[in-house]
Amino acid sequence: MSDKTATVQSRHRAYESFIKLLLAGDFHPGQFVSQRQLVSITGLPLGAIRELIPRLEVEGLIKTVPQRGLQIAHVDLNLIREAFQFRLFIEREVVAVFCQEASAEILLSLRREHIDWNLHDTIIGSLNNEIIWRKYQTNNIKMRLINQERFRIAGRVIPVMEEHLKVLEAIETRTPQLAMDAITVHINNARSLALKI
Repeated sequence: MSDKTATVQSRHRAYESFIKLLLAGDFHPGQFVSQRQLVSITGLPLGAIRELIPRLEVEGLIKTVPQRGLQIAHVDLNLIREAFQFRLFIEREVVAVFCQEASAEILLSLRREHIDWNLHDTIIGSLNNEIIWRKYQTNNIKMRLINQERFRIAGRVIPVMEEHLKVLEAIETRTPQLAMDAITVHINNARSLALKI
């Protein structure tokens, strides 16, 4: 294995480790951490952590604050508005394409599985567009942070499943505008809830 390949793999492991811990709640939105704490928590070498920081900053998942350290993305109204706006722009357009191109087998599988993020991941992933997928994944991390910070699971599962069924029903009509309208209602409902809490 070349040094370059090893470096790329080390960066990827560092990123995946950080994201896993972030989504597991080991870091909290707005929390300050040092590079040394990241080494201790992730078990990765300091070099890998230092190479990870610029990527996390570009993605808006951390911010370097002089004299304080690294601040985990803070879930505030601005983050909520931006994350939902990005999601709405991307998912509306992609669902229009998906409803025309998705196979009957994929739709049947989605109806059977009916897992929250799987529906959205399948729709976005169907484009096979690496640029859109990466941006979506970064925004997805922010959406999960918002969910952890702002939502309580009780009472939300059934409404989300009902909204997903409406999105699937609209897709099954093979009418792009109906699918776009259904995904818009779903995303706007989630945004409204996040902004109220």
